[in-house]
Amino acid sequence: MLRRALRSWYRLHRIVREGLKFATVGSVGFIVDIGLFNLLLFAGGQGPLHDQPLLAKTLSVTAATIVTYAGHRLWTFRHRARVKLARGYPLFFLFNGLGLGIALACLGVSRYVLGLSGPLADNISANVVGLAIGTLFRYWAYRTWVFPAHPDADPRRRDPKAEPVHV
Repeated sequence: MLRRALRSWYRLHRIVREGLKFATVGSVGFIVDIGLFNLLLFAGGQGPLHDQPLLAKTLSVTAATIVTYAGHRLWTFRHRARVKLARGYPLFFLFNGLGLGIALACLGVSRYVLGLSGPLADNISANVVGLAIGTLFRYWAYRTWVFPAHPDADPRRRDPKAEPVHV
């Protein structure tokens, strides 16, 4: 019973630690994303893409994706199995693309369905609502497919009498 409780505590501790790292790297990506998005749309009153918010969001997310892939591979998920770069990088971009789709859908509904525009409306729809939903999706997808657990780190595959694996 005590061993099971300790194993559960260890798993929870690992997930919380990994989640905090994910949030830290994501925060850097968020700064890149929101900074570039606002620069492209609103710099000097009317940014270079002031009339193209979906393109501005696509470019800002692409830049943030490059930054966060490096952070997640080298720090957040460094203890997890390494998939080949030729597989992991495209999967990472695919899931970021789906996360981008979530943010774009929120921005598109806000802008073109609800008729809300301007810095506050665009930022709330794309960078609060869309980003929150997209982040939950990406965390799940990265852990599942891009940075999977080591097969020997799965407690169901180990000897129940063995000591916990410290990663």
